[in-house]
Amino acid sequence: MKAVLISFVVGLMAGAIYALLRVRSPAPPLVALAGLLGMVWGEQVIISYLAKRNQTTSAQLNSPQRATNLR
Repeated sequence: MKAVLISFVVGLMAGAIYALLRVRSPAPPLVALAGLLGMVWGEQVIISYLAKRNQTTSAQLNSPQRATNLR
């Protein structure tokens, strides 16, 4: 929740700076939202991949066959 609040506040500050400088947002709102959605989905794909890879690695390390080979 803290990260969401920080992100929101930083976004508000960036918007305020853009308004003070009278600069338009670099992307139309729909394009910006699509980009953010892509970032979130990409993050979730990587997190899912890393979690599955770690489960596979830990399962291999904990297998009985592996334990006998280590002795």
